[in-house]
Amino acid sequence: MEDQEPIRTAIERNVKVVRARPSVGQGTAVTKVTLRPGLSADVEDGPWKFSVGMTEHYGGHNDGPNPGVYGRAALGSCLAIGYSMWASRMGVPLESLSVEVQAVFDVRGELGVSDELRPGYERIHCIVSVETTASEDAVQKWLDKSERHSSWLDDLRNPVPVSRELRLSRPKTP
Repeated sequence: MEDQEPIRTAIERNVKVVRARPSVGQGTAVTKVTLRPGLSADVEDGPWKFSVGMTEHYGGHNDGPNPGVYGRAALGSCLAIGYSMWASRMGVPLESLSVEVQAVFDVRGELGVSDELRPGYERIHCIVSVETTASEDAVQKWLDKSERHSSWLDDLRNPVPVSRELRLSRPKTP
């Protein structure tokens, strides 16, 4: 894998800066999603632009991965990148690392077929495959430390307050 020293140096520099001035690490991330025909949406976040869409099974045009794909990718990539950062910080050598996210679901909740079932996942299971010369004990400690500081994992494990604001407008009549 890549050289861990530049990662460790960058993270340690960031830790020093945020310890000295906590406000540097605080902010609001903004993502704008605009609906398009065919159960599709355009997503913009800073310089990033991508599409999300539902399959034909849901009446969509299959214009991109569905929201669940991005959600699982967010969790898996957050874990993988976090594991790499903490491996660099803790001196755990990595030859390779991958994270497989398995999400068990029942669409009856999402489709309103059953109010007894939740619309989201029933459970999520992550499989972390690591190639390293470190001991199993060192790997367990590294993974535990990484997961303790994973933002997406924390968002899933601990409810985050979600609010809604409505900005209603009416079509102009001729």
